[in-house]
Amino acid sequence: MRSELISVATGSRETVHDITGECAEFVRARGGDGLLHVFVPHATAGVALLELGSGSDDDLLSALRDLLPSDDRWRHAHGSRGHGRSHVMPALIPPYATVPVLGGRLALGTWQSIALVDLNVDNPQRQVRLSFLSD
Repeated sequence: MRSELISVATGSRETVHDITGECAEFVRARGGDGLLHVFVPHATAGVALLELGSGSDDDLLSALRDLLPSDDRWRHAHGSRGHGRSHVMPALIPPYATVPVLGGRLALGTWQSIALVDLNVDNPQRQVRLSFLSD
């Protein structure tokens, strides 16, 4: 297995950050067939496969705001207001995804992208572990 960490600047706002390009470059450099495993080693971020750039990323953030309001209901209450919701989010959007790789290329659907989802405005820098399991 080959593995490396990439850094992603998520800033100080909730974000759906496209990492498809970094993932594609990582598997292209390895070539061949296998699986790309994408893992976020953080308790407050997730990985999603979805269409980006068509409003879906904003729709996802809106849906998460509805499901996980940024208010004072959360028992996990350190950090910014509503921070506890960031710790619940990975139960809905897991911190990992696995994508098939064929001939050194991601076998994503036509409109699928790989995105880091981060609601935690207190942590502007994230790490993402990319691992390639070849056949």
